[in-house]
Amino acid sequence: MPIAQLPAAASTSRSATSGTVPPRSSARLVDGDLVIGGVPATRLAARFGTPCQVVDEAEVRRRVRAFREVLPEAEVVFAGKSLPCRAVYGWMASEGLSLDVCSAGELAVARSVGFPAERVVLHDNVKIAEDLKAALAYGVGRIVVDSFDEIAQLGALAGPGQRVMVRVTPGVDAHTHRAIATGVEDQKFGFSLASGAALEAVRCVLEQPGLRLAGLHCHIGSQVRRVAAYEEAVRRMVGLIAAVRSSHGVEVAELDLGGGFAVPYLPGEDTFDLVGFAHRLRVALNYECAAHRVPVPRVLVEPGRSLVANAGVTLYRVITVKRGVSRTFVAVDGGMSDNPRPALYGARYAVRVVGRPTPLRRAPATVVGRHCEAGDVLAEDVSLPADIHAGDLLAVPVTGAYHHALASNYNLVGRPPIVGVLNGETRLLVRRETEEDLLRRDM
Repeated sequence: MPIAQLPAAASTSRSATSGTVPPRSSARLVDGDLVIGGVPATRLAARFGTPCQVVDEAEVRRRVRAFREVLPEAEVVFAGKSLPCRAVYGWMASEGLSLDVCSAGELAVARSVGFPAERVVLHDNVKIAEDLKAALAYGVGRIVVDSFDEIAQLGALAGPGQRVMVRVTPGVDAHTHRAIATGVEDQKFGFSLASGAALEAVRCVLEQPGLRLAGLHCHIGSQVRRVAAYEEAVRRMVGLIAAVRSSHGVEVAELDLGGGFAVPYLPGEDTFDLVGFAHRLRVALNYECAAHRVPVPRVLVEPGRSLVANAGVTLYRVITVKRGVSRTFVAVDGGMSDNPRPALYGARYAVRVVGRPTPLRRAPATVVGRHCEAGDVLAEDVSLPADIHAGDLLAVPVTGAYHHALASNYNLVGRPPIVGVLNGETRLLVRRETEEDLLRRDM
């Protein structure tokens, strides 16, 4: 029986299928198995072991092309922190995207696959000297500055003509979790628009002989569902563009509106209205620029999660089942070391048993990990077969973003592999971490 497919990223309306969250190429077979990119989950688990993170390459590329199709005039910049590995960076390069990196480490991955330097953006709220030196040595196209100290440091290191963007805190509340809200005042990102710090930062950049102002940047948060929040960011940022021209006689050529486009993690959640976003963005930008009598800047957007999250599925093996007084705990062979998002900000996931027929009778259960923390919970109160038992294979969809990137070695557990699937073929993208890997750094 086929699984209802996830609608395209450009879907503009609520759909009965918006609650299904595996990759578009997935289908449930009559024996209860799950096929990802043409490969059964049971075969993947048998070959690569569990936990195992699976990424459907075709799904990633489809979502990339959806962004480029609806925003042909914009520069689409992949937020590399969401899934930093060579293969994925290579896919993005081949699709013509630019790449946002946050450190010398992420830049090293980009450099190893020959990602075009002019299409690389270095961006983080704290860049240590090694990050800046690596970016300058590679010749990255733009560096997003985030503090006055950083402007001075970069100005001292850079040769003539290094293009920079100024990160602005626009004071826009995206109505998301406070841990991933980055557009509001009084937090660590950017220069405050309301206090005048943003305009002062522009002045400081213009005074540095080695730096050239490329544009302005803002990012209002992650898992943003309201297009109106981006419209408000446009309104405020164009006001700053006008102030830059008025104060310094400089036209701002580029406006980076960041990313944060929401993806569905649970049944019933909507996809982000990408088509509506593109239309309303153009209307708001053209209107505000006309009102302020400034040229329309080139727009950059930075999707990360929205390109890779729904292309990922993580496979776990059930190790034990404990039926308590009020709850049933299903413990698996992974946990917060490969997925800390539930512990960090209450992220929720759907879970399903795959690889065997399951009875109609179901019961609520809490899926927990193997780590010595009461907070090591992967999915709380999910509906699973009442006969779930040790040895069952579980599939957790929407795990393509911020899993590999946030993984740790807590309890000295090795990080899982990433396996790419495409048209029935498998490719090991990142191998499983071994005990030898863990010991190699311990002198």
